[in-house]
Amino acid sequence: MIAHRELNLRHLEAVAAAARLGSISSASHAMNLSQPALTQAVAKVEAQLGHVLFDRQPSGVTSTEAGRLITARIERALAYVARGGQSVRRGARLPPLPHIERRITFGQLRALIAVDQAGSFALASKRIGLSEPALHRASRDLEQLLGVPLLVRQGRTVQPTATAAVLLRFARLAQSELEAGFDELEALRSEGAGRVTVGTMPLARAILLPQALARFARVYPMASVNVVEGPYVELLARLREGEMDLLIGAMRDPPPVKDIAQEPLFIDDPVIVGRAGHPLLSEPGFAFARLLDFPWVIAATGAPVRHRWEEMFTEHGLEPPRLRIECGSVLVVRGLMLEDDWLTLMSRDQFLFERRAGLLGEIAGAGLSLRRQIGLTVRDDWRPTQLQTAFTDTFRTVCAQWTSGKAMEREPFRYA
Repeated sequence: MIAHRELNLRHLEAVAAAARLGSISSASHAMNLSQPALTQAVAKVEAQLGHVLFDRQPSGVTSTEAGRLITARIERALAYVARGGQSVRRGARLPPLPHIERRITFGQLRALIAVDQAGSFALASKRIGLSEPALHRASRDLEQLLGVPLLVRQGRTVQPTATAAVLLRFARLAQSELEAGFDELEALRSEGAGRVTVGTMPLARAILLPQALARFARVYPMASVNVVEGPYVELLARLREGEMDLLIGAMRDPPPVKDIAQEPLFIDDPVIVGRAGHPLLSEPGFAFARLLDFPWVIAATGAPVRHRWEEMFTEHGLEPPRLRIECGSVLVVRGLMLEDDWLTLMSRDQFLFERRAGLLGEIAGAGLSLRRQIGLTVRDDWRPTQLQTAFTDTFRTVCAQWTSGKAMEREPFRYA
């Protein structure tokens, strides 16, 4: 795949202008470039991408399929760069700069992203293969263009300012758009090629996501899927910056930010879980207050399950017990419960195999108030590739079959 450092935003805009206007001469006039310069810019991008982007005729130019695909991504990437630059200027109460996306370079954005990720110019230099003076110069030029400081030294590290954080988000979104375009071009050469990055929270990891991944891999053997685990806040931040394509897990009501879209797929009913042989398993119809007699392990404050767990007790007129351990890792929680009489809340899917093996058991239902919507979260302006659409469709199908009962609990996998 072509590296971002080889690309020139000005050249990419020349491609977009030629596609939009259908004429090299009109595009050169709009870009304030000579026809030979614009022709050379388009030819260089075609060489870098390895695709012919235009059918050239005396009457003008017409985009090829490759040209249509990459032009759409270029226009979206340039729009993100423009939004980022103008947002920085607006936040600093500075007047907007016309065509700011023509003044910012990929080298400048790449330098800013690298220093943000590395925390220092020295480490950023090693990671991306540019000299420290070049990184300093690119960052300084970008600061001078935008009229605001972007990086500040804090102790031994270099950190982005709050203003830079805004620009970084749009810069990463621009990169994400171009990477999607590269994937679409690769798919023209090799059908089904491309990448999907999925963020996932505990519930989806147990059965549904593995099933979807297996089905998808069988149909698209040339595709690459990267599964990222983590807490919701971290995954959401990466989604909003274009580092992930979609997020699977418990939905938030209301959504924490305005620039995401949530699609519910099914309702999950958590249950109270304990080890096999737990004292409460031998007390059918036990009083709810008995749950206070045993230690609980639940995710930390802020997680939806924590709030619902607290509500479960208050609805019965009881104070929630003090938590000696807060943990959102299903693996750690499973291991802890096998050591003693701990209790927790889980989806039935999350401890299916432990229940089969006689290790964990369902103590009781948790009540309707703990129901939660499980679904997909994406950016509200996300434009998926065909491959990403195929993956989301596969996951929707798996969820629909699971909730309809077509995927039997005793045989959730092909070889289980």
